[in-house]
Amino acid sequence: MSNAAEIEALADQLGECADEIHARILRQIRENNGPLSESEQNAARALFDEELLLRQRADGLYADAAISVVSELGQQQKHIMALTANAAETIRKIGHIGHLVGLAGSLVTLGGAVMTHQVMLIVPALDKVRKQIALVDATAKKP
Repeated sequence: MSNAAEIEALADQLGECADEIHARILRQIRENNGPLSESEQNAARALFDEELLLRQRADGLYADAAISVVSELGQQQKHIMALTANAAETIRKIGHIGHLVGLAGSLVTLGGAVMTHQVMLIVPALDKVRKQIALVDATAKKP
C-alpha cells in the first residue's frame, strides 16, 4: 500500500465486507422460523459489533489515506485486494454463523493493522483471513 489510492481501495473493500456482513445477518434473521434463540441473538449482536468495528477501520483508512502510506507492503497490495474481495464473496455464501464471526474478526484485525501501519501485524492478519476463508470453503464442501 504505497499510495493513498491503494489505501482507499482497501477501505472500499473493507466497507463492502461490512455491507455483506450486515446483509448476511439480516438474511439469517429473516430466514429464521420464529423468534431467535438467546444464542442466535448473542451471535447477531456480536456480528453487528464486528460490522461496526470493520466500518470504523475502513473509515479510519479513508481519513488517513491522504497522509498514510504503508510502503513496506509493495507488491502485496494486489494480494491484499484479491483476498478482501474473496472475503466479501465468502461472506455471501457462509452457511455457519460461527464462521461469519471468525471471518469478520479477521477482517477487523487486518483493517486495524493496516490503519495503524503495523506492518509486522499485517502478514499474520492476512494469514488469519486466508485461514478463515479456507475453513468456510472446506466446511461448504462437506456433504
